[in-house]
Amino acid sequence: MTDYTEHDSQTDSTVTQLLSPSEICHELQIPLQTFYQWRAKGIGPHAYRIGRHLRVSRTDFQAWLLLRSDP
Repeated sequence: MTDYTEHDSQTDSTVTQLLSPSEICHELQIPLQTFYQWRAKGIGPHAYRIGRHLRVSRTDFQAWLLLRSDP
């Protein structure tokens, strides 16, 4: 039997944090509907479909934010 409670420090540093649309909207303080409107227009952050769920990697989200910074 495998013990899944042990953590490999190398693995922890390579794990990609995935955010839900709700988490992104909470960080940006925007309505969830805005996120889906951005997706429909093709201007939102790149999302992955995992089963029935959308997820955005933290890295993709931060890169998307940097591209939209106001000079």
